[in-house]
Amino acid sequence: MQNKLQLLHVVRRYGPVGGMERYVWELTLQLQQMGHQVTVVCERCHIGKPSGITVIELGEVAKRPRWVAAIRFNRRVANWLTENPQPSTLIHSHERISSHHITTFHGPPFATVFEKTWWKRISLRVAMQLFLERRELTNARYVVPNSPFIKQQLTHYYPELAHKLTEPIVPGVKVGVLREPRNVPSDGGIIGFVGKEWQRKGLPFAVAIVKKLRTKRPNLRFVVVGSEVNQVQHLFADWQSGYELKGWSDQAPYAEFDVLVHPAKAEPYGMVISEAMAAKVPVVISDVCGAAIHVTVEAGTVLPLSVGMDEWVDALEHQLSRANAVPQFEYSWHEVAQEYEKIYLLL
Repeated sequence: MQNKLQLLHVVRRYGPVGGMERYVWELTLQLQQMGHQVTVVCERCHIGKPSGITVIELGEVAKRPRWVAAIRFNRRVANWLTENPQPSTLIHSHERISSHHITTFHGPPFATVFEKTWWKRISLRVAMQLFLERRELTNARYVVPNSPFIKQQLTHYYPELAHKLTEPIVPGVKVGVLREPRNVPSDGGIIGFVGKEWQRKGLPFAVAIVKKLRTKRPNLRFVVVGSEVNQVQHLFADWQSGYELKGWSDQAPYAEFDVLVHPAKAEPYGMVISEAMAAKVPVVISDVCGAAIHVTVEAGTVLPLSVGMDEWVDALEHQLSRANAVPQFEYSWHEVAQEYEKIYLLL
């Protein structure tokens, strides 16, 4: 490290309580361990405040409407910065605020609304979301997309701001419990699905795929982690057994899975995919996942959602029947922090 930097990260929810939030949590921990002075401004810290990091909690506001919540949070951040000037601090935002030097774009741009029919584009909500998004991008000196897919979308919808885009910095992974090499019984196995936003991540389709595969593998188990049980229970109304709903967990039990299925309709990156591969678990995912760039033939299968269900069933069968081990995916959060350090030093 060349210099000790003063860094201020802005995120509404601080703590590993979601994909974006875990990204911010792990990044700030690494930056602090590298010797930088890190402050986090948030609505609330959802876990014990980490040693060595100053956490400023501004208080929570109503979550909806989202654009109103974003405006109120931005106002609180702006007021705090006025009362607590940060002349030598680099401000790194992960939200739709106006006072920042660098912003990380964690999801698809709201500007994709332009692909929808005209009557879905005419509302105050749409106008304000587009305003907040453009302001975030315009005010930043650098915009960091969290996947090549997001960079491509931002370049398409905001070509006049494309010069601000850096190379993508994808999420890191922690090395946890590794899946032990094992032969999966020909009539069984464990398929895992991990995701809180279960509709967007394709759980209904995954249920249908696994249900069909169970006609061939009657002892096959399907484990769903992250989705609220009462919201997804109806998807298994005609199942007598063979499934387990675990709800939200800080750490999914990847090592227990024989394969991870993730047929998402839209997925800017998909940390669960890289986390599964880091645990040496094969994956079967849709081609709209940003993490698909890391899925080699040895690590799993990438399929379009447009192909028939039989191809998805065959892909899962292929991974359950495999004899060779999955290569471990490696990309540490320390490497993520090093990539950001390079950008900070340009400011």
